[in-house]
Amino acid sequence: MGPPLKLFKNQKYQELKQECIKDSRLFCDPTFLPENDSLFYNRLLPGKVVWKRPQDICDDPRLIVGNISNHQLIQGRLGHKFMVPAFSCLAVQESHWTKTIPNHKEQEWDPQKPDKYAGIFRFRFWHFGEWTEVVIDDLLPTINGDLVFSFSTSMNEFWNALLEKAYAKLLGCYEALDGLTITDIIVDFTGTLAETVDMQKGRYTELVEEKYKLFGELYKTFTKGGLICCSIESPSQEEQEVETDWGLLKGHTYTMTDIRKIRLGERLVEVFSAEKLYMVRLRNPLGRQEWSGPWSEISEEWQQLTVTDRKNLGLLMSDDGEFWMSLEDFCRNFNKLSVCRNVNNPVFGRKELESVVGCWTVDDDPLMNRSGGCYNNRDTFLQNPQYIFTVPEDGHKVIMSLQQKDLRTYRRMGRPDNYIIGFELFKVEVNRKFRLHHLYIQERAGTSTYIDTRTVFLSKYLKKGNYVLVPTMFQHGRTSEFLLRIFSEVPVQLRELTLDMPKMSCWNLARGYPKVVTQITVHSAEGLEKKYANESVNPYLIIKCGKEEVRSPVQKNTVHAIFDTQAIFYRRTTDIPIIVQVWNSRKFCDQFLGQVTLDADPTDCRDLKSLYLRQKGGPTAKVKQGHISFKVISSDDLTEL
Repeated sequence: MGPPLKLFKNQKYQELKQECIKDSRLFCDPTFLPENDSLFYNRLLPGKVVWKRPQDICDDPRLIVGNISNHQLIQGRLGHKFMVPAFSCLAVQESHWTKTIPNHKEQEWDPQKPDKYAGIFRFRFWHFGEWTEVVIDDLLPTINGDLVFSFSTSMNEFWNALLEKAYAKLLGCYEALDGLTITDIIVDFTGTLAETVDMQKGRYTELVEEKYKLFGELYKTFTKGGLICCSIESPSQEEQEVETDWGLLKGHTYTMTDIRKIRLGERLVEVFSAEKLYMVRLRNPLGRQEWSGPWSEISEEWQQLTVTDRKNLGLLMSDDGEFWMSLEDFCRNFNKLSVCRNVNNPVFGRKELESVVGCWTVDDDPLMNRSGGCYNNRDTFLQNPQYIFTVPEDGHKVIMSLQQKDLRTYRRMGRPDNYIIGFELFKVEVNRKFRLHHLYIQERAGTSTYIDTRTVFLSKYLKKGNYVLVPTMFQHGRTSEFLLRIFSEVPVQLRELTLDMPKMSCWNLARGYPKVVTQITVHSAEGLEKKYANESVNPYLIIKCGKEEVRSPVQKNTVHAIFDTQAIFYRRTTDIPIIVQVWNSRKFCDQFLGQVTLDADPTDCRDLKSLYLRQKGGPTAKVKQGHISFKVISSDDLTEL
């Protein structure tokens, strides 16, 4: 069973279609009328616009002609820069375009049953976290008989023109499509999670290991149903669509249609001096200006392969405008990569995507205010919503995406297109359950760009631990909705931190309500005991407060261990000490290496300290070998930390 479907403007496709067929009339959409307001807010047009139905534009109109991916698309005189490459990208994966164009055969014109055609179509978009069905009529804007926006080189094919109209209706008008990025459009068509990769910043032509890691990620993304496109950024408007020495166009977006790692046979190993080929296949949506370097259509590389070789290796081209490139040339020639991961389905029952809809709100009470502005506003920053997630293992890539509510439909009311948004990421205590109030010991683990685009993202390899993500607008005191999505191949359990401190309840009143909050960071344990020269010491920490305890990861084979383990405790009294123990992880029975006992009083110094380890028994017990470095902060204000 698929995700719940929202009906845009509450229009029910089947009911409207049956009414039109019953009345022998063609549908005219009262919610998106064929008039200039549906095109632009305030722009002079290069001619008189006449809205026409496909049968008035050509003979034998079709929704889709043959294979949806086999025809080139044209932008049109008023077309939007990224619509055509987005259409081309959508057509690569059947699982995506058949969701965006549901039951396309049922919607198709049938010349054998003209009385069953009602001039009504439906398309589905992933709109701010919900799959939304948009119903339209088939009236399309033309000037001098030609379609104003995108059209197919197969002149009787209309799927892209109708899809573009439905998208314009969803966003308010055709002009609302102007400010969208390629990833905005693909995400709205598919519900994928987008990441933009700066190829120059990644230095993939220099760092061989990073280059093959990138290939592995692209291969995994593509084979799981993801969509990938790439471009060459042009430094100025004058260089847009200028051809490079190798036949590629600057400022132009190409779609990836295949990616392969090919093991070569003995004969071909000698020919190419390599055991494997790492190859990508790209398509120019316009069907012209193909790559002219190695592995281009007439290059010598192809002359080394027989027809059987090509078939066996899978190096086939099914479309005009397609070409193959080696991974090396791909990394050298393109500098911007848009990777849209298919995150709609759990993998083996494991949830890869966590998402939540939130809101920046304003309240006079600082503890209730949720619009604190960016990190520059240190006094109010932590008043923003806060979300915590857990990375259970080291070394996993986590992609975080923050999308603000689209404001284009409010343009006529004088509201801006987008606010400047961004987010901050902090590594926090292993056992944190309540909101952050001050940043004393937390590590700033990452920050997104702050920009007025619809979506900002951050992609990082994170260490094991807890992280708090704080989504913000650049300015404080503003209200808006947002959608936060986090993708990882390991479950991260995203949840919002809503409470500022432990709740008052009969249970904790009976036990004693906390009066002191204590944060501790154990930076390192050094000079640890090692009985034999060849003995392996694998230290880890246990930080205790009463019956609560926190464990650190095990550090392998070292007597100088760096932990940076954080913990936070809400204590009924400072009579309950904080105990930091160091243990050696062994196969059968772990070895106690020593501990320190801390009163952690609010009046204590908050600077970094170092103490020798001792035997069990309190702060006066016998000293053992080794010491720990730590910082401890206590406060009798439960909302200070």
